[in-house]
Amino acid sequence: MIRVLTLAMLVLAGGCGRQTVEPPTHLLSLGLSQSEVKTRLLSQYVTWQGVPYRNGGQGRRGLDCSAFVQLTYQQKFGLKLPRTTEQQANLGGLITNSGLRPGDLIFFKTGWNDRHIGIYLEKYRFIHVSTTVGVTISKMTDPYWYERYWQARRVFN
Repeated sequence: MIRVLTLAMLVLAGGCGRQTVEPPTHLLSLGLSQSEVKTRLLSQYVTWQGVPYRNGGQGRRGLDCSAFVQLTYQQKFGLKLPRTTEQQANLGGLITNSGLRPGDLIFFKTGWNDRHIGIYLEKYRFIHVSTTVGVTISKMTDPYWYERYWQARRVFN
């Protein structure tokens, strides 16, 4: 039994490199069109636009990127996500840039051990909480974000 568990752990560990992976079929289905997802996200953006960044913040006086994602998924899709970017980076399935859809989570490495998260809209634009301008929409193709892109994950279909 121990050999089987050890072998299973080695096989799983061997698959941890950066790979191009198609989204799994076991994702939660909300029955929403991409257009409806985008509409809900834009509504959330209008409500929160310009609210400042505050590390550890979770409300209108200021919030951080993972709190905004958690709040948005709860308010707009009825889904409860973990609180931190680190925890959110393990949700759903890994997807490629070419397969991005509204609502996908996108992650960036912004420092040695710092991570940033946003929610994909369309045409390489995403909603997030910027440390300089608060809740905003940015382009993944902007040099700053392009150079720091890490991964994208899909939580629901």
